[in-house]
This record gives sequence, C-alpha cells and structure tokens, in this order.
Amino acid sequence: MTFDECIRSGGIVLFPADTVYGLAVDPGNEEAIERMYALKRRPREKKSALMYFLVDDVPDLPEAARKLLPGPVTVVLPDGRGIRVPDGPRLATVPVLQTSANPAGGPDPRRLGDVDPGIREGVDLEIDGGELPGTPSTVVELGGEAPRIVREGAVSAARVRELLR
Repeated sequence: MTFDECIRSGGIVLFPADTVYGLAVDPGNEEAIERMYALKRRPREKKSALMYFLVDDVPDLPEAARKLLPGPVTVVLPDGRGIRVPDGPRLATVPVLQTSANPAGGPDPRRLGDVDPGIREGVDLEIDGGELPGTPSTVVELGGEAPRIVREGAVSAARVRELLR
C-alpha cells in the first residue's frame, strides 16, 4: 500500500519527515483524526499542522511563509492554519494532517525503533527513513504585527529572522 492509498482509505501513516518521525491522516476524515489523537494520547484542543509535500500545493500561501518553506518549520498563518512542508522526498501527493509520532509530552522519535510500540501497533503503514535529526520543527506565527517564534526547534530564531528579511 502507498502513502496516498493509506491516507485515502482512512489509515494512519507513520513516516519520516525532515525532523522526526510523524503520524499522518486525511484532514477530512474525523475517524482517522480521532484514532491519531488517541494513539498519541493527545487532547483534541492541541492543533496539528497540515503537511504538504510541495510548496506550490499549498493554497493561499503568503510570501513570508514561502521564505521559510520547505524546511523544518511549521508556519502558523494569519487565518490560523498550521502549515508544514518538509524538505525531503515527496512521500504523498495529498495534503495530510500530521503530528509527531510520540505520546503527548514524550521524546521525539528519530528512528523508527524509537517510536512507542503502542503507536506502531496502531498505524496502518510504516515507512522507515533511517535516522533523522531528532529535533522538531520550529513553529513561527505570522499572524501578528511581526513574526513570533512559538517554539524554537530545528531552525534557530536568528535564522528565521534572516530568512524573513
């Protein structure tokens, strides 16, 4: 089964991003979303980002976001959407709702073997991408007067400022 087929059939994919291993589901499938949140033991109030595998696939992407993507950054747009475009191979042709493949609050998995066994048992497709950097994406909010770093991760605050100049 391919990544796209799994997503379209309502499955959960465990996959390598450019930072840590993640979980992905169809953003329009409530049952799949519920399963993903339950696997992570994560409250639904905590939002997950939409992941696209090509920048040009993201609708209505502001210029500031284009300066940061693709790469290990999650951009929160003025409309509230969290957008992620990894710098790596195009694993899917469809956008996915994604989150890291760790129990809520747990360590970020950098190898497939680091993923919690309960999560691995609950997914429908696993993709092994070897060892990853292991640092989550930097989260940058673009909705205010000036960009705001919500979480510093794989990209430093200084580098974000530099890219946005």
